[in-house]
Amino acid sequence: MHQQLFAIIDVETTGGGIAGNRITEICIALMRGNKVVDKYSTLINPEREIPQYITALTGIDNRMVENAPRFFEVAGKIDEFTRNAIFVAHNVSFDYNVIRGEFKKIGQGYTRKKLCTVRLSRKLIPGLLSYSLGRLCDTINIPHVDRHRAEGDVDATAILFQRLLSLDESFETFNSFLNPRSKQATLPPHLPSEQLEDLPEEAGIYLFKNQKHKVIYAGKAKNIKKRVLSHFYDKKTKEYHLGQETHFIDYEITGNELLALLVESEHIRKYYPKYNRAQKRPVNAYQIISYANQRGVIQLALAKTKVLHDSVGTFYNKTEAIEKLEEICETFKLCPRFCSLQSNVEQCSHYRIKNCEGICDGSESVEVYNQKVNNAIAFLKENKPNFAIQGKGRKSDEIGFALVIEGQYKGFGFFDRSEAISTVEDYEPFIKLQTASYHTHAIIRGFLKKNGERNVVRFESTLKESSDLPYQETDLLGPLLGGNW
Repeated sequence: MHQQLFAIIDVETTGGGIAGNRITEICIALMRGNKVVDKYSTLINPEREIPQYITALTGIDNRMVENAPRFFEVAGKIDEFTRNAIFVAHNVSFDYNVIRGEFKKIGQGYTRKKLCTVRLSRKLIPGLLSYSLGRLCDTINIPHVDRHRAEGDVDATAILFQRLLSLDESFETFNSFLNPRSKQATLPPHLPSEQLEDLPEEAGIYLFKNQKHKVIYAGKAKNIKKRVLSHFYDKKTKEYHLGQETHFIDYEITGNELLALLVESEHIRKYYPKYNRAQKRPVNAYQIISYANQRGVIQLALAKTKVLHDSVGTFYNKTEAIEKLEEICETFKLCPRFCSLQSNVEQCSHYRIKNCEGICDGSESVEVYNQKVNNAIAFLKENKPNFAIQGKGRKSDEIGFALVIEGQYKGFGFFDRSEAISTVEDYEPFIKLQTASYHTHAIIRGFLKKNGERNVVRFESTLKESSDLPYQETDLLGPLLGGNW
């Protein structure tokens, strides 16, 4: 290690994410052992405009780089200068990936072993409030002039690296970070490795949090530890930025994948995380509603809404909702006109439903017709399924479950295998109430489609017509009636 060559590197860029980042300045200090033996520094024409906020930060403007060499003109020098050296930087993933991106643009590869002085500092100088280069230098008395300029940052990083070398005389920490099997160099700079080491290898959900403990990403996994690490090995710009902002990771073991999906959906709905794209946008629901017209006839109609109220039935697919309207219209001999299946007609003339008994032309009494409508409404409400889906719990002697009452997802929970659970009421003490949504509906429906009735426990009775479970403000889950989930 005493004769090992290190390339201490810093780049200034135009900003815009890894994919769009162009280098405006680079500095490389070559260190053999713990002594700087050579240095290379140059401005670079990024071949694009430098944003004003970048100029304000670095002092580098468009005029300064106008006559500077373009990257392809210095690529050979950078490649040769760093050959046989270990690439060292403060937050190495950033500088390394930007440089690799520049080489890729000119059709060349660039591969070096890497060391991150942020992660090395966390390991060898633990307990500091901040590991940013400026704060770190202030804390341990390293001179740091020309901040946010490549040479100034390289000079400070070189001194920091010398300090770190002196704190690891046996090179045990350095070697562990350089081990080909080690992923240390690719891990987020602000995330203590202990948090990753403590992650369980079980099914559940995980939450990435920023410096202020705000949730910025929620995910689910069959193996939490494996899935979390996979984010940091991904080279996509989104995953890189997610890693840069992650300071803390929380998790919750669910025991099985179904509950992980449901809990993940709840966290996305609750926290609206910055890096979750799926499930964030509210989905329109289609409700079958009932109301009395001026004649006193009870009509059924389809309403599209995001804010749901009590209804005869709620669906997340318009075709499914229309089919259900047509089904009850035909089954209970209702009028297509008064079921909103036809409009702008005095008398119904539906192409398929022909068994209207005359409410539209006055040959059927309002009282008789309304009784049929009430029977149809009662049928819809009574035929909403009640069931629990059971699966593995968080430990071997535990069962996890998701509960659906009258077609609505109510929540999930866990109970000991020794518990006598035989009726729907028996689940009540163990349930953690959740908000039903289009996404929980889709998750449960997808599970049933894939797994069938396996592990499904169905019930005929409800919890005293669900009155034992507190009212949920967004009562969303649509009935796939007659158990047709």
